[in-house]
Amino acid sequence: MEVVRVPISGATATEIASSVRDLIASGELTPRTRLPPVRTLAVELGVNRNTVAAAYRQLAAAGVAEARGRGGTVVASVPQPASEGAGFGGRLIDLASGNPDPLLLPDMLAAANRGAYRQPLYGAPPVDPELAAWAADRYAADVAGRPFRVLVAHGAVDATERLLNAYLTRGDAVAVEDPCFLASIGTLRVNGLRATPVVVDHSGMRPESLRAALEGGARAVVCTSRAHNPTGASLTAERAAELRAVLARHPQVVVIEDDHFSAVSAVPYQRIIPPETARWALVRSVSKFLGPDLRLALVAADEETARHLDSRLRAGTMWVSRLLQHTARQLLLDPQVHELHARARTAYAERSRLLVTALNARGIATPPAYRPDGLNVWIDLDTDARAVTDALARRGWAVRPGDLFAVGSSGRQALRVTTATLTEQHALEFADDLAAVLTNPQAA
Repeated sequence: MEVVRVPISGATATEIASSVRDLIASGELTPRTRLPPVRTLAVELGVNRNTVAAAYRQLAAAGVAEARGRGGTVVASVPQPASEGAGFGGRLIDLASGNPDPLLLPDMLAAANRGAYRQPLYGAPPVDPELAAWAADRYAADVAGRPFRVLVAHGAVDATERLLNAYLTRGDAVAVEDPCFLASIGTLRVNGLRATPVVVDHSGMRPESLRAALEGGARAVVCTSRAHNPTGASLTAERAAELRAVLARHPQVVVIEDDHFSAVSAVPYQRIIPPETARWALVRSVSKFLGPDLRLALVAADEETARHLDSRLRAGTMWVSRLLQHTARQLLLDPQVHELHARARTAYAERSRLLVTALNARGIATPPAYRPDGLNVWIDLDTDARAVTDALARRGWAVRPGDLFAVGSSGRQALRVTTATLTEQHALEFADDLAAVLTNPQAA
């Protein structure tokens, strides 16, 4: 990477940093351009090298430059995080999208047309009172009797991002599952936060790994309580108790629980937030069981955290669309939707079971206690997952390689297979093809 000579000027750290930002804004400095070494620029400007180093730290803190150790300091580029739902085209059978089964989602438009909806004007309450009352009733038992307030955000990712930014600054560390939900990885990157990996097994976050992350300085924890994406793992009561014990020793840490599969999960919710934690939030999106286009999440949080979230929502669009809230309320209170959720709960559990059974019958092992919940099954491999993914694509299957979900540079060799629409025939055929690929990769 060449160092581009540009007319950086200034006598103080702030002036030098401002000069670099102006050059970036004008296009004279482009993303991934390496800035002059500290010593070189200090000589050119006639200033102390510490002044240039301070300027570069300001640029890194602002997110416009990245310090790469021996690689120097480079102009930052806009992160392009991976996302779910990418199309694969061709004749591939899509077991990669991470989407719910459309046939197990309710009729959103019909629900929007039911009930008494009146278009709100500026100054209206940001949360539908009936929706808030319904959520408060449902949350009460799950928050273990602690005082809380219900708010509505534009989905789980939006809620998590606003909550983290309420308490953290660029460069702060956040403990997240490894492997991790793609949107969580992207959220941290875009906001300049550091992801600290916490190893996940079939029962969720491992306590010793969470302990190491917190002792290493993580200021927040984001944990999926059940139907973890990508592994399908859910917290057991025993594991949740172990995690509570770890978190109790770090009461200053912000804890965010993502319970995105709540209405259709086949396992009970297990809370990891101990009484000692002062700042916490339980986030429940409705996207997986009411529809991805219903961009809405219900958030229960302690009063201080609720105030922070409320202020960030009001500073932008002021409220999540009351039409969306009205629609969600109609669906969440509808007995027929409850019956649909019961069918979805059974169907998703059966489809993941079909695949695990087919894999095990062909010698492809999964952990004995592994009972995946949600839309995905995780298959650990002892060979290169990217090569297996490519080989399966040649046989007509689209799946995701596990390293895509890795936090940092290391990643388990694994496949994530979306089973939301899996048929028994496809489960058998996919297991046959995967076994053939693993037995003789060259024949693929």
